Amino acid sequence: MQKKIEIIASSAEEAMNKAVEKLHISSDKIFINVLGELPSGLNCEALVDVNLTLEGKRYLEGILKALNVKYLLEARNINDESEIHYMINSDENPLLIGAKGNTLDALQTLVRNVISMYTKDRVITSLDIGSYKNNRNQQLEILATKTAKEVAKSGVAVKLRPMNSYERRVIHEKLSDWRDVYTESEGEGAERALVIKPKKNKE
Repeated sequence: MQKKIEIIASSAEEAMNKAVEKLHISSDKIFINVLGELPSGLNCEALVDVNLTLEGKRYLEGILKALNVKYLLEARNINDESEIHYMINSDENPLLIGAKGNTLDALQTLVRNVISMYTKDRVITSLDIGSYKNNRNQQLEILATKTAKEVAKSGVAVKLRPMNSYERRVIHEKLSDWRDVYTESEGEGAERALVIKPKKNKE
């Protein structure tokens, strides 16, 4: 559900000004609904009135245009915008992805923050560039399967290299139904890593 607040004001114009101040959103994205009159003024409801998918798309387009790159940007949403997915292909994919996907992760965080400005609900927002994440997921799943087989056979836990939360989640989900192994995260911050352990040693 998109954000809304109630405001008491002397006029609809004043209600709009208060809504802009409280929501930190421009007036063209806010709708004022006058609910009734009170002794202290008008009882108004300020509702954020935007298409979340399009707002995120416009934000990403602004970045891409500022970088002066040629691009194709696709957007799709699932379950009434409870999930929004963006896909970019450009003539500068390596630049937009960055080392180890760091620039891609930063862009995804930015577009998530933009969308969260307009809604109080949790919206799953993802961004992929040049199928980098899709390819990376396949690599991680292959690594997970290969390592899990080794752990199940040897009975010895294996600690993978440090990964971000997204990469750890991919491996965890891949192995969540395995009968012979389980996963745990160890370490802090940039050194946090996933450990694949044999279930026979689990207490």
